[in-house]
Amino acid sequence: PAPRDAIGHMSIRSSGLVDELSDRETPCENTTRTTGFTAPTSIPLLLLPTAIMSRAVVYRLFAPLLLLGFVQIALSKRFEVKSGNQTCLLAEFSANFSVRYNTTAKKGVTVLFSLSTDAHVDNRSNCNNMTAPVLVVSFGDGHSLSMNFSRHNGSYKMNVLTVGFNESDDAHFPNASWKDILVAFSMSADISAKMNTTYKCTSDSTVQMENVNVTLSHVRLEAFPPNNNFSRTETICHADTPPTVSTTTLVTTLAPTTAPPPTPNPIPGTYNVTNSNGTCLLAKMGLQINITYTAPDNKTAVKVFNILPNSTHTDGNCSSDHALLQLTDDPTKLIFVFIVNTTTNKFYLKELSISTRIPSTAQGKEFTAKNDSLTYLQTTLGKSYMCHTEQTLQVNPKVSINAFELHVQPFRVNDAKYGAAEECQMDKDDMLIPIIVGAALAGLVLIVLIAYLIGRKRSHAGYQTI
Repeated sequence: PAPRDAIGHMSIRSSGLVDELSDRETPCENTTRTTGFTAPTSIPLLLLPTAIMSRAVVYRLFAPLLLLGFVQIALSKRFEVKSGNQTCLLAEFSANFSVRYNTTAKKGVTVLFSLSTDAHVDNRSNCNNMTAPVLVVSFGDGHSLSMNFSRHNGSYKMNVLTVGFNESDDAHFPNASWKDILVAFSMSADISAKMNTTYKCTSDSTVQMENVNVTLSHVRLEAFPPNNNFSRTETICHADTPPTVSTTTLVTTLAPTTAPPPTPNPIPGTYNVTNSNGTCLLAKMGLQINITYTAPDNKTAVKVFNILPNSTHTDGNCSSDHALLQLTDDPTKLIFVFIVNTTTNKFYLKELSISTRIPSTAQGKEFTAKNDSLTYLQTTLGKSYMCHTEQTLQVNPKVSINAFELHVQPFRVNDAKYGAAEECQMDKDDMLIPIIVGAALAGLVLIVLIAYLIGRKRSHAGYQTI
């Protein structure tokens, strides 16, 4: 790690080791691998330490800080890039990563982890003649994150966000088929501010790349700070900005309104989760979200929308008694958590959470809800839960999720195939109704037939043979 100055800030000197962007057009985001960390010129390769620190050394040095590390990164740890005595970039942030990689079993696996407490400014950070500063943060067993900035017309912005992950790190990438560096970058990070102001964003902001998602939060940063410290004036990100409510009283005549058309039933999507042992969770369902919220005029409004399978990204993980399914259809994120009841030998849906945006007319805009004490979808282990009938999963009194054509199995999946299905009670009731109706009709026919035979016999008894 770089030496600290008198006030405890990470400090480096300009090294000139900066790879500049190619003049050719590049896609907004990309992923590649490299063993010697030589990549196409269209990628700003400004990351990765020259030597990979032993994981055991990291653990010995930083184990006492594990409990406090996340708070330090999120709230107090500062990264600083300097050229001589002049600071060109200050940054504070926390970062969570979702990385999908291939295992030796040729299975795609998604892992989730955070920026670790040993994160430090790498010596390839550079002020680049005070025109285009670059921050490179190294952490863990050979992993890196870098940010490229520029300024134009009185503003500064992040041009490129790049990450590099060492797939030889068995702690984060067990059984990885590649033992080299996975590199991903994006040119669509929405971070910009006016000069001489501090960019601030407490809310989560996710940058999506190929096979990699980076979620930044508790962000404070400033490029070209005038006094080598954060400016007092702040530029607040859109997610942190409260909605503006007009105080003007308008007298209007309300025209007759028609009810909005009903939302059509959602299209069922297939959402599977894999781990190092193969497919560990199978799910097929159509999902419809119902949210009741309060508008600025204090009237109750309802938002109903469907999750679209074609634009939904699937993540998750599994263990012997715990399975998580995460569905992201931007800006909506759903998380389903299944657990095993060892006493009854059944699994069930224990936790359901949602985060999304509601219309700009709503108070707060950002909307989250969670319930971690559910008992839905109880099914015997080794079998799957099936329900063709629309089923309502109530998160709280204001939020519910309607599931259509639901079929799910989170445990003991063999050969990526569903086990024998246990049908929901609603499907059984639907089957019972036609059975009852059929039996009633059969009984009615039998009664009519008996009455006819009795009547015919009596009519014959009224005549005598001549």
